[in-house]
Amino acid sequence: SFVPCHALDCALMLSKNTQHQFNARESDWGFTSFMPLSELYDPSRGYLVNDTVVVEAEVAVRKMIDYWTYDSKKETGYVGLKNQGATCYMNSLLQTLYHIPYFRKAVYHMPTTENDMPSGSIPLALQSLFYKLQYSDNSVATKELTKSFGWDTYDSFMQHDVQELNRVLCEKLEDKMKGTVVEGTIEQLFEGHHINYIECINVDYKSNRKESFYDLQLDVKGCRDVYASFDKYVEVERLEGDNKYQAEQHGLQDARKGVLFLDFPPVLQLQLKRFEYDYMRDTMVKINDRYEFPLQLDLDKDDGKYLTPDADRSIRNLYTLHSVLVHSGGVHGGHYYAFIRPTLSDQWYKFDDERVTKEDTKKALEEQYGGEEELPQVNPGFNNTPFKFTKYSNAYMLVYIRESDKEKIMCNVDEKDIAEHLRIRLKKEQEEKEHKKKEKAEAHLYTIIKVARDEDLKEQIGKNIYFDLVDHEKVRNFRIQKQLPFNSFKEEVAKEYGIPVQSQRFWLWAKRQNHTYRPNRPLAPHEEAQSVGQLREVSNKAHNAELKLFLEVELGLDLRPIRPPEKSKEDILLFFKLYNPEKEELRFVGRLFVKALGKPSDILTKLNEMAGFSPNEEIELYEEIKFEPNVMCEHIDKKLSFRSSQLEDGDIISFQKPSIPGGDTQVRYKDVPSFLEYVHNRQVVHFRCLEKPKEEEFCLELSKLHTYDDVVERVARQLGLDDPSKVRLTSHNCYSQQPKPQPIRYRGVEHLLDMLVHYNQTSDILYYEVLDIPLPELQCLKTLKVAFHHATKDEVC
Repeated sequence: SFVPCHALDCALMLSKNTQHQFNARESDWGFTSFMPLSELYDPSRGYLVNDTVVVEAEVAVRKMIDYWTYDSKKETGYVGLKNQGATCYMNSLLQTLYHIPYFRKAVYHMPTTENDMPSGSIPLALQSLFYKLQYSDNSVATKELTKSFGWDTYDSFMQHDVQELNRVLCEKLEDKMKGTVVEGTIEQLFEGHHINYIECINVDYKSNRKESFYDLQLDVKGCRDVYASFDKYVEVERLEGDNKYQAEQHGLQDARKGVLFLDFPPVLQLQLKRFEYDYMRDTMVKINDRYEFPLQLDLDKDDGKYLTPDADRSIRNLYTLHSVLVHSGGVHGGHYYAFIRPTLSDQWYKFDDERVTKEDTKKALEEQYGGEEELPQVNPGFNNTPFKFTKYSNAYMLVYIRESDKEKIMCNVDEKDIAEHLRIRLKKEQEEKEHKKKEKAEAHLYTIIKVARDEDLKEQIGKNIYFDLVDHEKVRNFRIQKQLPFNSFKEEVAKEYGIPVQSQRFWLWAKRQNHTYRPNRPLAPHEEAQSVGQLREVSNKAHNAELKLFLEVELGLDLRPIRPPEKSKEDILLFFKLYNPEKEELRFVGRLFVKALGKPSDILTKLNEMAGFSPNEEIELYEEIKFEPNVMCEHIDKKLSFRSSQLEDGDIISFQKPSIPGGDTQVRYKDVPSFLEYVHNRQVVHFRCLEKPKEEEFCLELSKLHTYDDVVERVARQLGLDDPSKVRLTSHNCYSQQPKPQPIRYRGVEHLLDMLVHYNQTSDILYYEVLDIPLPELQCLKTLKVAFHHATKDEVC
């Protein structure tokens, strides 16, 4: 804070407070306007006396963490867990369980095989996670573990209940441990027992029921500390008056009801009830009251008042605090982290997602009690009313370890405890990760060259793609140093494909204004003499764009590669596809050089030969121009020259036998344009029953242009229904991966595409339900609330 004050008696002052953490990036900080100079120089104000003004600045020097460069492993020896969006609550629990070595050892000894996948096996996913926490140098991801839980992306962004997650995880592990060498570990660590008893006061009758627990829920409200919560837990309730107990053979009796502990587990998990339902406000609230918990917890105090008379008193129930799980925020959200003593020494560590820091005992204990905190007075000596504020960061779960079991639980865990197949797998993963990291670091020295060949066109057209010539994501990639001469790259290609350097001719791809990609021109000799990096810069304006090339290879009579023929300005390279209407098949058949002033009629014989037709077969030709946003495929006049038809290098011509009106064979798509239109709009839709939204029932191939009636009719036919109007559809929410809350109204959309679009994303999932009455009739009905009154009593149903 900055405080200019009267130089004599400090009766007048002006102060402003701010907070700022100085670092290398933000070394300058101050107020843009502190006070007007006219006020400073005004003699009546009293700030300036004898040409002197006093300015005070209070600076608190604290050791702060620069999270940009902070290395958790280097600073603490431990690494954190990455947050998937709202999984900090899970991260704090996983770190707590990991730092119970006996638990970690048991997880390592669970039987898994090299054929298991972590995303489908909770034991393997947890083994993998623990291994990485133990041996990795960087924070660890939890995606494989959440996938093994069956959580999708949406579930990861939802805050679940920590206690429930703990119980479910332990139950699943307990089940997986059955019949193995670690069977019973969960019970040995976490299971305790208490006795629920009811004891009649006036007759000799007592009822006992033994129950087990893995954790205890302790009240916070109305309790000052853990001991007060235990007192409340075992508090005796009187059953009398209208609440008498029905005792066997004794009728209604006054009784005492309560709970006493038979035994406590070696690892005691205490869930603090920070969240409660407020009946007055009809909502959940967070209890931020001050609540203390000791470093040492003695549950044998006061002659073992928490224990049953027949409890084993030879076991000393003295516990030491291992972890404090903290919630910072309100009832509707917040952040979770954990303070843990991994070796039960005096050193505490804060595990806050990816960051791990060393902390002192006060930070881990007293500062997590909750309650109110009083701010220090800015101007001591004056009668300032202290300002108090509620602390919204407080403990919600405590983990204690029994002193007598400490040596067993805090055991040593090393690589001998980890299955060999797991070590091999994870070391391989680590090596791959390091390799990718190295590649990323050296990425600026390399570029990717994608080489497409005739073989790629033959493989892809009609299978993976129908428009254009090739999917560049599915062709051979070469990772080449930018400084390497392009001619040296050609030698790499010669080794890869067995094509001599002199038989290779490379074409550059160009993106046209209609957003299609076509081979544009062959590389000139002077371009091939350049480096790979120089050529990439010439062909791509984008700084990191990949170099896309088409490799033209000509074959001689013996089918061996030969030197490509010279190309003049009059030569045009065209690519040809053949369409079969009966098979609804489109495939690549080859490419040809043609003369710009020549005509399509000049090459009909050659095209028939490529297609396997008779030399004089009549064929129709179409130019594929574009396919987005609409298909454009135009008929070619065989009498006009190629130049007159505006054909150029890289253009695509599809041809077919002419369709015969009224022919014997009925075809759905008689020509190339209609077939491409069909391909452009076809959509495989995955249908799920609305009652089972995660299970796929069937798939239908439909058209995006199908009307509402077309879609429900196809669904009805699939389900064997006579009346399509009894089918009601619901769209899919791409973000939540759930059905939308409102179903599609009868004829409420025009086309299938309208059903599948969600904001700017397109789904391929629809949900269906079969109604008892037609949907139009259902939509006309009104919902009424009916109240039934009893004739003689004031009862309403």
